[in-house]
Amino acid sequence: MLKVVIEEANRNPEFAKQLEAALGLEPKPEKEDTGRGAHRRAAAVLDPISLAREGEDVLRSKLEPLTLEQLKDIVAEYGMDPGKLVMKWKTADRVIDRIVEYSVARAKKGKAFLR
Repeated sequence: MLKVVIEEANRNPEFAKQLEAALGLEPKPEKEDTGRGAHRRAAAVLDPISLAREGEDVLRSKLEPLTLEQLKDIVAEYGMDPGKLVMKWKTADRVIDRIVEYSVARAKKGKAFLR
């Protein structure tokens, strides 16, 4: 009998759906994939450390057109706010200064060991 049911389910997609529903095998509705958790910031739009290796002027020129929220996304993604103060700042210039400070320091990290 089981063999007949399996054959019918393979031939008839509507029967297969009814069988799955009767057995409680209905697929769960898929959640919308947002990519990040509810309390997570968006991904950074650029890599400030690689830009800092090209020079502080290059980094500042790339940061200036960004919005305050985009700047805060960079700070969050690259861990540039250990004291949790930058996220409270309201001026983009202040946030840019912090990003430049941390990025230049990280870009130069380890240079003392190179010849």
